[in-house]
Amino acid sequence: MSRTGTAHLALRSQGPATNHRSRGSAHNRSVVIDVHCHILPALDDGALDLDDSAAMAAQAAQDGIEVVCATPHIRSDHLVRVAELPSRRAALQRELERRGLDVQIARGAEIAQEKAAMLTDRELRELSLGGGGWVLIEPAPGPLGDDLCALVDGLRLRGARAVVAHPERHAAADFEDRLRELTARGALIQWTADFVARAAAGDLVLGYAGAGLVHLLGSDAHSSRTGRPLRLAAGVAKLRAVCSSAQIAWIAQEAPRAILDGVEALTPPW
Repeated sequence: MSRTGTAHLALRSQGPATNHRSRGSAHNRSVVIDVHCHILPALDDGALDLDDSAAMAAQAAQDGIEVVCATPHIRSDHLVRVAELPSRRAALQRELERRGLDVQIARGAEIAQEKAAMLTDRELRELSLGGGGWVLIEPAPGPLGDDLCALVDGLRLRGARAVVAHPERHAAADFEDRLRELTARGALIQWTADFVARAAAGDLVLGYAGAGLVHLLGSDAHSSRTGRPLRLAAGVAKLRAVCSSAQIAWIAQEAPRAILDGVEALTPPW
């Protein structure tokens, strides 16, 4: 298997993406999922230790979040070994269960744009959200550009699909056109929940939401002690002012669940 091979691969996990033993199957009920969170302890620039991770999980539970995708940075300035991630997730899951925190940890990563093409097909599968084939991409610094669109196309040829993280950090004169181009190429756009929650009436992000360019929210939480909280509900509430109830259901529950379930063709229904 080539490092950047173009063969279509089934990136679906061989096992279930998450363990819902105390709640019932995600296929049969609505489950609130955070697709972007740096909850693994002492790894990248996220949770400092197990206590911090547990406090983040407690925030999630209080907000109604039941599944958290652990998405450490795959980036040149962080030493994250892909092979170690399953054991790190399992260790955190055991600790949360020991503390009575009913939050499930699912696989994932936040893959830097420049690193994605360097990963093997097996690594992409391991790093995809829930093992379902959708990979969370951190755009290169600066405006969204042609290279990102080319990466989305290249990932699709390899059997993967792209979720573009925190576009609010990459605004430019052609921002809306870039978002539409990425969407047309099959990517989903994940905005930061806290950023959306803080938006005022008339802010561009709410206009983009009304125009169908907000597909997912993620907390992008890094710690319980500082920065963005591990919460989604306030962002979802803000979207209710500009989105239909069907849009809200898709953004908040249907799309994240489909991503973890490995649905390959996932197009916003609007």
